[in-house]
Amino acid sequence: MYEFVAPRIRIILEQSSVVPLEEVRLRVNQPLTVKSRGRYCYLDEQGNTTALKQAYRVTSDDLMRTVQILTNNSWYAWEEEIRSGYLTVPGGHRVGFCGRAVLYGGRIKTIHSVSSLSIRVARQIYGAADGVIGRICPGVGKVRSTLVISPPGCGKTTLLRDVARQIAAAGIQVVIVDERSEIAACHQGIPQLDVGPQTDVLDGYPKTEGIMTAVRALSPQVVVTDEIGHPDDAAALAELARSGVSVIASCHGEDVQQVRARKWISECLGVFELAVVLSRRQGPGTIEQVLSLGRRT
Repeated sequence: MYEFVAPRIRIILEQSSVVPLEEVRLRVNQPLTVKSRGRYCYLDEQGNTTALKQAYRVTSDDLMRTVQILTNNSWYAWEEEIRSGYLTVPGGHRVGFCGRAVLYGGRIKTIHSVSSLSIRVARQIYGAADGVIGRICPGVGKVRSTLVISPPGCGKTTLLRDVARQIAAAGIQVVIVDERSEIAACHQGIPQLDVGPQTDVLDGYPKTEGIMTAVRALSPQVVVTDEIGHPDDAAALAELARSGVSVIASCHGEDVQQVRARKWISECLGVFELAVVLSRRQGPGTIEQVLSLGRRT
């Protein structure tokens, strides 16, 4: 990941003993901030964690040079992807852009005057799904539709990725509808993370269109998608169930009761047989509950 940041920032990060590195935040005239084990801290010029006043201040040149490296000095070549707010680079690392939105016809055309970058470091955790895969896959060729529930930052996407990998390794045809390029972390359409040998990835597809494309064109046995959050998602998931396709999906929430309180999600819970509830109580990916929901089709 260090090769994608400005030289001065790279030197600081290489000297730092903060591990594992989860995020790097670059804000013009603000302290260099990193995240590790769910906590943010500041770094000084030697890469040491420090108080706010002693932290290295990111310069406009640091930010400009980082953007040049990320885009290979060709902003326009990446403009389509950047206007969605982020860019995925080789290795699966994801960079969020903040700046001034340029609108055309009421929609974002591009982003100018970038003022900050949020670099999320991609990490694959093999075996992240080991604690639940036996419940999700109770027998040869059998996959239970499963909803993964957790607050942000508790490992939903990491779990989905490993479930997809393990299911595909068992010979099951998997399609990932990766609306925000987070599960497979595609760069130029190619997955940068291991999602299994029999997995197809619909990268950047809106969920509804991606699910319909999967059913019509790719003959999946299982569809995996992240963060359902719109009433249209419920209709698409119901279509999957009617087609005999299992679905592994995630949504934000503290527990099943909180999810049930949202009317549209409650209506589509009948698609799922299991709910897996995650937290950070013992670190990201802590499995709090695995609940049977039954299934109505």
